[in-house]
Amino acid sequence: MSVSKEDEWPEIGELVISTVTEITDYGAYVKLDEYDGKEGFLHISEISSGWIRNIRDHVREGEKVVLKVLRVDPARNQIDLSLRRVTQREKREKILFWKRSRRAESLIKSVSQKLSMSFEEIYKLISEPLEKSFGDVYSGLEAAAREGAEVLIKVGIQENLAKALAEVAKEKIRVTTVKVGGILNITCTKPDGVQRINEALLKA
Repeated sequence: MSVSKEDEWPEIGELVISTVTEITDYGAYVKLDEYDGKEGFLHISEISSGWIRNIRDHVREGEKVVLKVLRVDPARNQIDLSLRRVTQREKREKILFWKRSRRAESLIKSVSQKLSMSFEEIYKLISEPLEKSFGDVYSGLEAAAREGAEVLIKVGIQENLAKALAEVAKEKIRVTTVKVGGILNITCTKPDGVQRINEALLKA
């Protein structure tokens, strides 16, 4: 989730969403979107494994990038990052997680206005049960959009809050359905084969 992490620092090896703020001859400065805009540095040697003629061929000011945390020094307010150590799969998964977190944040803000509760208060009440039961907050809200408030109540969320979450989720989340089709060939050599097949299909 995209809750404020003003007093927190990323862990070494963590993937972070960052916005490039300044490019120099020896690297790029970025702000960490998930950590209240803390500044990090991407050295030119960590941008690409190949020869770099122009840093802007790889990153540009204002661009959002997925970076890996190499070193963290809170005393010096220093975070060293890497782009070349992030795989394409890690990049896709991190961006997907970040987008889902932002959608969940937007839904919770709508509920906070509806119930006159703070975002932080609602997040504290729902984050643990939803992450434990569904893997992440947005997956829990998707379940509420499909199945209603009952699915949230079952995991321990207060009824009034569960109903408000389900209502907003149904309004804002487009639930996709998948139809699976196919052809099934069944053969039975018995005299009453048709009847046997019908009975078997009804029991399946």
